Amino acid sequence: MDRGGANVYNRKKKFYIVSKEILPEAIIKTAKVKEVLAQKKAETVNEAVLMVGLSRSAFYKYRDGVFPFYEASKERIVTIMVIMNHTSGVLSTCLNVIAETKGSVLTINQGIPLQDVAYVSISIETAGMDINIEELIDALNNISGIKKVEIVGQS
Repeated sequence: MDRGGANVYNRKKKFYIVSKEILPEAIIKTAKVKEVLAQKKAETVNEAVLMVGLSRSAFYKYRDGVFPFYEASKERIVTIMVIMNHTSGVLSTCLNVIAETKGSVLTINQGIPLQDVAYVSISIETAGMDINIEELIDALNNISGIKKVEIVGQS
């Protein structure tokens, strides 16, 4: 029974997608320490925090609440908005890139192109993907005819 105190174990966690540019340095460095440990560039937390320049206490304070977006999007459904030139083959190339990475396209919604620009919403199941969502966004942005790709939601 909770008697007025904060019972963090029974609360549902709430997550936000936040641009790295507005995060405090300690949170960014915590994510970097976790990356160093995951890539086995350091054997211990102490080595990793020394490499990154973060105190151990700050790392332990933030470690359970900080992770890169691509980790949060593993085994989830991500919806992206793709703005592309209304040119034959651009959407097909986009879908092929998603398929090559083993992303599973669940829905595609394309509006009528206006002034030779098409807006396409694509929902992708990311569970089986070979790459993380950030790398997929980069790959899609490199397709000739793609003007912009952005994540508009995830579930």
